[in-house]
Amino acid sequence: MGRYVLRRLAQAVGVLWAAYTVSFFVLEFLPGDPVSAMAGGGLTSSPVDPAELAALRAEYGFDKPIVVQYFDYLGRALVGDFGDSVATGRSVTGTIAAALPPTLQLTAAALVLAVLFGGGLAVAATYTSRRWLRHVLLSLPPLAISIPSFWAGLMLVQLLSFRIRLFPAFGNAGLAGLVLPAITLAIPTGALIAQVLAKSLLSTLDAPFVQTARAKGASRIRVHLRHALRSASLPALTIVGLLVGQLVASAVVIETVFSRNGLGRVMAGAVSVQDIPLVQGVVVFGAFVFVVVNLIVDLIYPVLDPRIVVARPRSYA
Repeated sequence: MGRYVLRRLAQAVGVLWAAYTVSFFVLEFLPGDPVSAMAGGGLTSSPVDPAELAALRAEYGFDKPIVVQYFDYLGRALVGDFGDSVATGRSVTGTIAAALPPTLQLTAAALVLAVLFGGGLAVAATYTSRRWLRHVLLSLPPLAISIPSFWAGLMLVQLLSFRIRLFPAFGNAGLAGLVLPAITLAIPTGALIAQVLAKSLLSTLDAPFVQTARAKGASRIRVHLRHALRSASLPALTIVGLLVGQLVASAVVIETVFSRNGLGRVMAGAVSVQDIPLVQGVVVFGAFVFVVVNLIVDLIYPVLDPRIVVARPRSYA
């Protein structure tokens, strides 16, 4: 297990390096000049004194060759220093830390709702003995996946905010302001979980060990929840680990629709003005969350299914 963890940590470092490298070169080759945007207050601003631009380029290191810039930024990133935001002058770490709590609240709430919705739908669809009801329930996840998140958010705002007036439409107004964006973010995520878990449950219910449990007299609900669900949850658990990164990425759209302050809006603003240090900091943070969650998921596998072990490679020499 120790070797396995070390190997996964090495892979995680590789993922972080790749995310940082790709984001750096993609932003470098985008059209436009981040220093001009910073000095003039936007990409469509009026021309700025060339001397001022040259001083800013020298201050942020943009006057150096791109390879030198890359290794300079990478060296500082290795010790957690992503520099200062080109747009605001604040440290990238401080900007991310200030914007992180609302985004964490949103993604955590959406993930909980997605697991409850997706898991409950999958269990209900595979447990019911009525074929028509099963078909109806199993048709809901593809429908939910096909609905664009921004459209679902706008419909929820129209119905539950403007007409019924149950929840606020915009802003970070406490728990009530978290409900609609969390539901909007949870709909496609929960639908994917439901699809994977339902398919896995249907396959597991025909497995020999489930037939043995039935032959021993176990009740239908016990067989479904105690024996089948535990084994069938492994593919869904893998999907949950992968979807965490998607939740963070989708927060960009959802926070914009609901006018919430958070990491998503910071990222959108940074990309619009080519704020390279800030974009790289957010990208690396998202990759870090992704690799940590997937490492945790890998370590949970043996707990859910003791048949899964990390074996040492055999030597045939």
